[in-house]
Amino acid sequence: MMSPDAPQTAPVKETKAQKSERLKIEKNPWDNWSDVEGYAKGGREAVASEWANLYFKWWGIYTQGDGIGAVGGVGGEGKASEYFMMRIAVPGGFMTSKQARVVADLTKKYARNLCDVTTRQAIQLHWLTIESLPIIVEELEKVGMSPKGACGDVVRNVTGCPLAGIDAEEITDASEMAKAVAAELNGNSDYYNLPRKFKISVSGCPVWCTYPEINDLALTAIKRGDEIGYSLRVGGGLSKEPHMAVRLPIFLKPEQCIPAIRGVLEIYKEQDALRQDRAKARIKYMFSKLGWTAESFTAELEKRVGFKFDPAVEEVQPEDVLRDHCGIRKQKQEGLSSVGMTVLRGRLSGEQLEKVADLADEYGNGEVRTTIMQNLLIPNVPTEKATALAEELGKLELRVEGSTFWRGTVACTGTEFCKLAISETKGFAKWLVGEIEDRMPEFDQQIRINVTGCPNSCGQHWIADIGLEGKKVKVDGQMVDAFQFAVGGAVGKYQRPARTIGYRAAATDVPEAIERLLRGYLATRETGENLRAYFARTPDEVLRGQLAGAGPAEIGE
Repeated sequence: MMSPDAPQTAPVKETKAQKSERLKIEKNPWDNWSDVEGYAKGGREAVASEWANLYFKWWGIYTQGDGIGAVGGVGGEGKASEYFMMRIAVPGGFMTSKQARVVADLTKKYARNLCDVTTRQAIQLHWLTIESLPIIVEELEKVGMSPKGACGDVVRNVTGCPLAGIDAEEITDASEMAKAVAAELNGNSDYYNLPRKFKISVSGCPVWCTYPEINDLALTAIKRGDEIGYSLRVGGGLSKEPHMAVRLPIFLKPEQCIPAIRGVLEIYKEQDALRQDRAKARIKYMFSKLGWTAESFTAELEKRVGFKFDPAVEEVQPEDVLRDHCGIRKQKQEGLSSVGMTVLRGRLSGEQLEKVADLADEYGNGEVRTTIMQNLLIPNVPTEKATALAEELGKLELRVEGSTFWRGTVACTGTEFCKLAISETKGFAKWLVGEIEDRMPEFDQQIRINVTGCPNSCGQHWIADIGLEGKKVKVDGQMVDAFQFAVGGAVGKYQRPARTIGYRAAATDVPEAIERLLRGYLATRETGENLRAYFARTPDEVLRGQLAGAGPAEIGE
């Protein structure tokens, strides 16, 4: 018997990762939606903490921040409000006008008339009450939509090319493959408990508009003579430690794709080392921390699927900057065009989305497609009517031929709704675009400006020409929103993460700093030199000087 005077051992506190792993083992949220229906009857205070902090994500739901962001809480996470935000999956970016109209109606009824197109082709709603959640899910399911799997440690919304099936330049129409992958994996309880989120893209697009380089797993169509197959990439991701996906040295035949994807998921699922720290649990860490290589991963994958893959063939990596499919583009179908509109910072009202659905019926065949640049596209428009449609969209502030700044700017949710954000982003991005358009109407290059409210890079600042990461700085004794600059990010042929260059500015000073930077490029670029090549060759101290206000002559002194 232990003496009463013996020292007592304090209980060991669970880490965040340990708690998450325990809760995931205890309950599959997909099998327990009835819990939420019960909470809807009991009100917000009835919601159990494990649902609020974890399980809701499996249904595409997060608790909404209180508008202050991370600085209003502790441990890097702000306080939750009584409201929720929900992501609605749109596999491959394909949506019917009927579905769009239902989302628009839900936006007006339950989300204070505000919805966002996300960088994974989903639709995100805000201001949802606990009472509204079962109603929204029921209404979505009636039209074949669901938020299931849009968040959580699961396979997220499977992205695809919004021009699939209609692009005259596509390698193949991969839309059926993307939908088949989504149908196979979304809501599949075999994969409800992965170490962390898992993002998949499937595309036959020659410009790789789904950014396979930053997906956990990506299929990109490729030709081998007259045969169409796929390249397979694994391990891409951004967050605080960007890592470009590793191409496996194999050629995937179409019938091998789903077995290969399941094999990759099985390998990832069994990596217990990744379950020790949620901040380092993505599959990319198998390559960056655990010593896996393309060759060792391929060998293990072949064991899982039970057959050998054919060797890889040479592929052409695209040089395109925006990859946004905006504007009027002739389709492979004679006499038809697609009309891609820019939804600045991805934000729409219910009325705007409803009108887009109406226009898709009037001018197209009732399809609306989402893009990972937070935009929308209406396909199958008679070419002679495309200009008229563009004019109608312009009346909705959905520009078909926007400026390079309007087209190229992306923004995450920011402090308005996100508990992890440090800076506000959506309103800032709209203001920023207007300011730069006024300052530099003559700018002649495609440019990506990505705004993210915190280091987690939901706004994808690591692959931007100019990436802005939310910070705070003190101005006149007050802490205000600010942004740290990173430059030179790229995907495709010149893929590399953007590099931080040691410069940050208060949000109000960002337009002027960007103007100085871009005028420095225009003044000193070599003949035919594009922006990314200029950033690649220009030293950090020169770029810092331009941002801070030192002209080329001053920098050289």
